[in-house]
Amino acid sequence: MSRNGRMTGAVAALLLTAISCAQRGAAPDAHEPEPWAVTAWGQRYEIFAEAGPLVAGVVSTSHTHVTVLEGFAPLTTGVVSAVLIDSTGSTSSFTQKQALRAGIFSVELKPTAAGVYELEFHVQGAGGTERIPSGRVRVGVPSQPGGLIEPPAKPALTAGQVAVPATGEAISFLKEQQWRIPFATVWAESGTLRPSVSGPGRVRPAAGGEAILTAPLDGVVAAQRQFYVGSLISRGGTAAELRPRVASGRTLAEIQSEWTLAKDRLGRLERLFIAEAVSRAELDRARANVGRLQAESDAVRGVGRTIAVIAPFAGRIAEVMVTPGQAVEAGASLARLVQTDPLWIELGLRPEQAHGPEFKPVGLVIQGGPEQAPLSFADRSIRFVSMAPEVDRSTGLVQATLEVRGATTLRVGSAVQVEVLLAGSRSGIVLPSEAIVDDAGVAVVYVQSEGESFERREVTIVARQGDRVLVQGVRSDDRIVTRGAAAIRRSAQMSSGE
Repeated sequence: MSRNGRMTGAVAALLLTAISCAQRGAAPDAHEPEPWAVTAWGQRYEIFAEAGPLVAGVVSTSHTHVTVLEGFAPLTTGVVSAVLIDSTGSTSSFTQKQALRAGIFSVELKPTAAGVYELEFHVQGAGGTERIPSGRVRVGVPSQPGGLIEPPAKPALTAGQVAVPATGEAISFLKEQQWRIPFATVWAESGTLRPSVSGPGRVRPAAGGEAILTAPLDGVVAAQRQFYVGSLISRGGTAAELRPRVASGRTLAEIQSEWTLAKDRLGRLERLFIAEAVSRAELDRARANVGRLQAESDAVRGVGRTIAVIAPFAGRIAEVMVTPGQAVEAGASLARLVQTDPLWIELGLRPEQAHGPEFKPVGLVIQGGPEQAPLSFADRSIRFVSMAPEVDRSTGLVQATLEVRGATTLRVGSAVQVEVLLAGSRSGIVLPSEAIVDDAGVAVVYVQSEGESFERREVTIVARQGDRVLVQGVRSDDRIVTRGAAAIRRSAQMSSGE
């Protein structure tokens, strides 16, 4: 063999040796055991377990995150067990009685035989005891380690629901982040909402429900009776009292003479009224005149008689215009009385929402402020009063007026957001309004795909009713973030550099 031939053979041998070594080095990577994770929800607890490969006779550690769903707090003290159930119903239980740290229990699994097992987690804690089915796992051998092969079952789909494609990458939001803020998740549920219209409103007294109380005669506001803003006055009750004051230049004799004539005239009118010869109004005026003259006579003689100012309806004093001891003339304004039940709600509707004769409210939801719970009223407590015939030029809205009874916590004059429920119904996925996040003008929710993984989902709002929203874009097997969704959005923006 020539020298060149020997060199060629040597190079070939070196190449074969290198390839063989490379193949031996690559073999472990091809069978590298992978960890697995599972997320499961019970009625009381959420389980998020991260574990190593399952091999018969070998210990696999599961870092099991346990969340108490009521309050969404980490389980700090309790007992957590991972249970493997074989095809015959025999069980192998692996228990941890102490948390590694708040919410995390390090459970060591050492299955004895390879095969397929049902997986359950059993939790004993302050929230009670619960068994949580967590899918199926396979226990393998060293050459073929096992792990999760079937996730836990989700709620059944409602008829007609179709798959919703994922949008964007998964968003990581760790358990430690979830536990530090107000956070909650629930399964999306089907429900029914009534169609509704909504708009800004103003609380007003009902027609005839506001009155200015005036002095019936010249007098001095008595200090014996205190009336103040907010005081409740019954119908026919005394709102204020006046001590009569006689105008200068009138003597006692003049007043008593007028009083005698007025009293005689009142007697004649009472007899004529019995014979139906005079009206009730004329008789009442005569009686009032006698009372006025009697009060003036008492005032001149120094008698401490007072005249009551009577409330024409039940209500509260909204404004006081005089002080005790102040002298007032007949007809002077003393106080303003407003009726607090029923109330009128003046609601501004967009022109296309003002249905005219078809506008038949069957319910009412009033939101006073962001920190106040909405007030709901059934159809028996509300009455449609009127619809304006034109659009208000300043607001572009049509004013509708509704009467509501029992809304004693609403303050007259306050601005409110009003939702009027109409006849009929709409069905679909109903979520709490807190689950909806306004993402640059787009309504989105966040779906929990795994314990620390979330998906941004755009939804369409079909209807609103109080603090509930009917949406399209999610299904009944989606786990929806109902509290803390805005925090997930901020975390995703920070991760992306926004």
